Amino acid sequence: MTDQTRWGIDLVQVRNKAIKYQKDLVSRAMEQVVKMDESGITDLMIQIEAEYERKYGKNEADDKVIL
Repeated sequence: MTDQTRWGIDLVQVRNKAIKYQKDLVSRAMEQVVKMDESGITDLMIQIEAEYERKYGKNEADDKVIL
């Protein structure tokens, strides 16, 4: 087992907790997506794209069409 008194261990634990929290959020969201119909999923995709662009700027995939 790793010595819990070493410098930086708390940083690793915080980072691991943040990663787990994000994965848990995705899992909970997917549980709800499974219950949605096609129009609900499409609306959700549009909202996610808008939020992504707001947070991270220009989406490089704008010129691609997904069929």
